[in-house]
Amino acid sequence: MLVLRSLAFNTLYYVNLIVWMIVILPTLAMPRGAFREVARVWAHSSLWLLRVVAGTKVEWRGLENIPPGAMLVASKHQSLWETFALLVILDDPAFVLKRELMWIPFFGWYAWKARSVPINRKGRSAALADLAVAAERTLADGRQIILFPEGTRRPPGAEPAYKWGIVHLYDRLGAPVLPIALNSGLYWPRRKFLRRPGTIVVEVMPPILPGKPKEVFFAELQATIEAASNRLLAEGRAELAQEGSPGTVDERPRT
Repeated sequence: MLVLRSLAFNTLYYVNLIVWMIVILPTLAMPRGAFREVARVWAHSSLWLLRVVAGTKVEWRGLENIPPGAMLVASKHQSLWETFALLVILDDPAFVLKRELMWIPFFGWYAWKARSVPINRKGRSAALADLAVAAERTLADGRQIILFPEGTRRPPGAEPAYKWGIVHLYDRLGAPVLPIALNSGLYWPRRKFLRRPGTIVVEVMPPILPGKPKEVFFAELQATIEAASNRLLAEGRAELAQEGSPGTVDERPRT
């Protein structure tokens, strides 16, 4: 049953994605607000499919901690799931993403329309400077910039690997940082076919205010996200074990 439900969801998810990529095309010629609202509807439709077909729900905790206006959003990254799910809880988000993704037909067009913040990973110093300039413009528009501080998807339970880039932006931009923890990787594992039934939990913690020393901020950010993520990981594994679902073992990266 798990395989069949996963097959059905994966098929419908990508069919739904293609349909919405066509539906959203006319908004490329419209104000960005129209594009943003259609993208939000697509995100809701994807969450609905996941719940109805795969049996995977979502629980949002701490939404009252999201302040209005501009901020940096530092989220744990375990799955493809959060790349669309976070669209439904933020007013006007912009993702930081690899510059090369902006060159992909269709996806790149939409990323440009969304005014995503591209980063060139090859030249570290110059890339950070360019990122800070682009991020400053984005924050000036009152938007929320979503970053994954570890830079890439990490399996549940993997050792944290936070990068210094988030510290550079925090220090340079003087913006609050909103930490987000989650356990999505248990239910939508990276590079895996199965979609496990249960409840993905996302926890939004109070923002870290600007003005702290770099090292203090970096330590606080990691401690905050990791403590909550470990707690959510334990909750998720207990749920999966109770349901008799596979995948409750630690999924650490191979070395």
